[in-house]
Amino acid sequence: QVKELVLDNCRSDDGKIVGLSSDFENLEFLSMININLLSVSNLPKLNKLRKLELSDNRISGGLEVLAERTPNLTHLNLSGNKIKDINTLEPLKKLPNLHSLDLFNCEVTMLINYRESVFTLLPQLTYLDGFDANDREAPDSDPEADGDGLEDEYENGEEEDDDEEDDLDEEVIDDEEDEDDDLEGEEEEDGVDDEEEDEEEDGEDDEEDEADDDLPRGEKRKRNLEDEGEEDPEDEEDDEDD
Repeated sequence: QVKELVLDNCRSDDGKIVGLSSDFENLEFLSMININLLSVSNLPKLNKLRKLELSDNRISGGLEVLAERTPNLTHLNLSGNKIKDINTLEPLKKLPNLHSLDLFNCEVTMLINYRESVFTLLPQLTYLDGFDANDREAPDSDPEADGDGLEDEYENGEEEDDDEEDDLDEEVIDDEEDEDDDLEGEEEEDGVDDEEEDEEEDGEDDEEDEADDDLPRGEKRKRNLEDEGEEDPEDEEDDEDD
């Protein structure tokens, strides 16, 4: 039931594939990058294989095996191999569904009219080394297969969470500002009440002082003595006479 198999950076046995058998008949993606591969002659029959990664190996020919055992191949990466001549690619003409071929860092790319020659040899190709015949870049691969869709969804979810947190923070700040305003209003009212009470007390004291000023001097003195708890000397004299 395996559909994808990655053997990158493993080591082949004497430059050949070992352990990969027809039991993997459901494979759709196979990657064997940098495994010191010299040949694909041991590749089993993989009718469902769509993408084959063989970059950074030592393959110099024998591509007719691919036409025989991976007839439905659509993507083939041979970058960094020992392919020198255009004719080495001729067996790929038998792969009718092949529309993407990569040959980066192969000596064949140094040939004059390399791109025109490959597109002429393999008319089914749409993209060579990531660009079409009109030098238009190939679109990105399927985002779901690469996990990009999930990553974008996760980032969007984080942004939404951040926005919700910002809204909550703003609401909390607004509530705190309202509470501060209420407290300031209460303090101002308390201040006004205290000032009014002080003014009323001062007014009462002033009225008492004014009433005392209106009394004759003797009466005023007598009243003051009564307030202090002392008896008027004149009253004492009257008591003695009695």
